[in-house]
Amino acid sequence: MKQYHIQLESGDVGKTVFVPGDPGRAPIIAEHFDDARFVMRNREYVTYTGESQGVEVSVTSTGVGCPSLAIAIEELIKVGAENFIRVGTGGLLQEWVSPGSIIIASAAVRGEGTSREYIPLEYPAVASLEVVEALVEGAEKRGIKPYVGIIRSHDAFYIESTLARVDYLAKDKPWIESNVLAVENESGTLFTLASLRGKKAGTILAVSGSHQHPELSVSDERMRELVSEATEIALYAARKLGS
Repeated sequence: MKQYHIQLESGDVGKTVFVPGDPGRAPIIAEHFDDARFVMRNREYVTYTGESQGVEVSVTSTGVGCPSLAIAIEELIKVGAENFIRVGTGGLLQEWVSPGSIIIASAAVRGEGTSREYIPLEYPAVASLEVVEALVEGAEKRGIKPYVGIIRSHDAFYIESTLARVDYLAKDKPWIESNVLAVENESGTLFTLASLRGKKAGTILAVSGSHQHPELSVSDERMRELVSEATEIALYAARKLGS
């Protein structure tokens, strides 16, 4: 049956689906597939499917934030998806991580609201060990040393970002002091929901800027290179998961 929001049916996607937020990133990720084909566009959900060395893979954008991501994950599971890898971006919190780095999340602070609709905050948002290990191995094979650790998901971009109208560093202080690596908007629900549904999930982030040092942001060209590297690492992980 065709799903209401993503407008996909069984057979439209592979078992591993990349879930970036930005719909514009879906075709960029699909360029790394073998024989990618456009499948569907509806609302913020843009889907392509292809292969990577014989393993079927897909990408479906989820839009910004956890409510729309949760819809995508629920419906993708109904059409056969089993593994989810967020290929995204985030804002650095720690001074000892340089802008232009790759972060692989081991878990996420559940600062967003969607996952609380599913289960109380005592339930942890933890990435699947198999996905984390595959992403780390993929990075190492490309000569990249990723930072692996906890990230934070939140809802209000204009409260907790360098564009905030309030003292965002005051809000960041507990997370900086707790060694949280970066902030973004989707992984808290991604990890929680995948675990609740018995599926696997992970997140790899290309980080362009620092909350503590906004002047150190990398160029747009470097960000494109970083997203490309993150995609290739995610493809390696997808092949491991599909083998």
